[in-house]
Amino acid sequence: MNHFELYHIPVSLRPDPALVKTRFYELSRQFHPDFHGQASEEEQDAMLEKASQVNMAYKIFRNPDATIKYVLQLKGLLEEEEKYQLPPDFLMEMLELNDQALEADTPEAKQQLAATIDNIKQALYEPVEKTVADYQEGITSEKELLQVKEYYYRKKYLDRVLEGNLKI
Repeated sequence: MNHFELYHIPVSLRPDPALVKTRFYELSRQFHPDFHGQASEEEQDAMLEKASQVNMAYKIFRNPDATIKYVLQLKGLLEEEEKYQLPPDFLMEMLELNDQALEADTPEAKQQLAATIDNIKQALYEPVEKTVADYQEGITSEKELLQVKEYYYRKKYLDRVLEGNLKI
């Protein structure tokens, strides 16, 4: 059973946060081991496993990037340790961003760097924004999902650059 089935919500790249939270609390009460103290050891183990799945799903659904990754994995379009090849022009742009970060030693330069980063993030998201917002199971094409995959890996790379090298 996948996380969407467990939560009884439609597969989505952006699940409704209010619905996810409601389902999380319902499922947490339903499967919490403390409410099954009189059950057999086997039933208690099953409830503990379900509670663990509920918590893992909630963690994924609360993180937009993790949700995208999860859906792409469900569709067989992304593997856990996949060696995805990013385009050379994007990698060059990241090198330039890194150089710009190293040279940003004034408040004005750091402000300009922050604006550049915001522009890059927007440029990465723009081509897939509609697909992410309007995803529909069985209607959204594999081609559209592969564009989302490209976005996912680019954003993941940018996030790593920002975490590792940029202290704005």
